[in-house]
Amino acid sequence: MIESWKTFLQTQGALIDDRSVQHFGDPAGERAAAVDGTIVADLSQLGVIAFRGDETATFLQGQLTNDVRSLHVDNVQWNGYCNPKGRLLGNFLMWRNTEDYCLQLAGDILPSVQKRLSMFIMRAKVQVRDASDDSVRLVVAGKQAAAAVSAAMGAIPETVMRSVAVEAGQVIRVGDDKFVLSITPEHAAAVWQILRASATPVGAPVWDWLRLNAGIPMIVTATQEQFVPQMVNYEAIGGVSFQKGCYPGQEIVARSQYLGKLKRRMFLAQVNAEAAPGDALYSADMEGQATGTVVNAAPAPGGGFDVLVVAQVESANTQTLHLKTADGAALTLKPLPYALPE
Repeated sequence: MIESWKTFLQTQGALIDDRSVQHFGDPAGERAAAVDGTIVADLSQLGVIAFRGDETATFLQGQLTNDVRSLHVDNVQWNGYCNPKGRLLGNFLMWRNTEDYCLQLAGDILPSVQKRLSMFIMRAKVQVRDASDDSVRLVVAGKQAAAAVSAAMGAIPETVMRSVAVEAGQVIRVGDDKFVLSITPEHAAAVWQILRASATPVGAPVWDWLRLNAGIPMIVTATQEQFVPQMVNYEAIGGVSFQKGCYPGQEIVARSQYLGKLKRRMFLAQVNAEAAPGDALYSADMEGQATGTVVNAAPAPGGGFDVLVVAQVESANTQTLHLKTADGAALTLKPLPYALPE
């Protein structure tokens, strides 16, 4: 986290643990604001890996799950990086910023993902760096998000998964009412103050709750190398191209798409107990064996936790899922905001 930005947030009431804003003094009130209000959150807990150089597009095209060559300065992508077995090592929100291809991902996996990708650059004309502190990144979400971001940044993209460059940085629209802002450090405080006039500042857990309720997964250390992209519904949100060329694990990802029916899928659920990524799930039909895994979890405004989980489809549809043990807290499934492919 940029030290000057950290100091500024603390003057605004932020309680910061490592790089993550936990809250601004009223966690329950912040969660309530996310339900039907407008919120602004700092994203310093996430990292950014930046690539540049003449052969960057070609290099990333051969490494990532989506079609990097279709990524232009005015659009953005969900993208992923798999091991040779087709299991996700990480997933990203990806955009272009002048020379850079920027991959935003969970901060705890940034070092390992950057190191692994760097190994394959070899003699390619590509440079890679940790760009997490090159900019201040915020997310604004809610009913008044579009108006608030327009007032603070001067312009917004008209459609989802588009990007626009402005004097203060970049505006990325990731939902009808959700915007990620990448702001030059010298503009960050002024942008924050304008946003704060109509948006409630909230901690990272509140944004986690909004993101997972949008059905957007985030791979973290506890879940690396556990899921092929389709298990976390990544093709449903546009994070996988099945027309591009090869990348690590591509054959297995393609096989999961075209041969047979996927046995595990990601579900949205609520549980009246504390949950964390990597927690196991159980159901009566599996006779003591785990039937799934928590992908992401966040405290819910109404109590308990909301979770994204990957589970056996048959178990999720016919049985009650339980957290951590066979008789643990029961999960209640909730509808995802998008349709899954048949």
